[in-house]
Amino acid sequence: MKKLYVGNLPWKATEEDLTNLFSEYGEVTSARIITDRETGRSRGFGFVEMENAEEAINNLNETDFMGRTLRVNEARERRNR
Repeated sequence: MKKLYVGNLPWKATEEDLTNLFSEYGEVTSARIITDRETGRSRGFGFVEMENAEEAINNLNETDFMGRTLRVNEARERRNR
């Protein structure tokens, strides 16, 4: 199981949209779009957890999704603030 970072998401994209997109390349365990705490609006990036991560990265990185060019790569550990 790998966690993928998905950047440059369209503001109107939903977690269901992410799940549908990535499920073409394997079973998606979770899909989460990060939102602003105060406004609840998407921050333009999210995370997907799935088994077949390499195929998803190879096929979806730098592709058009709802008018935006996605950035997809393996997520890095969060740094302490």
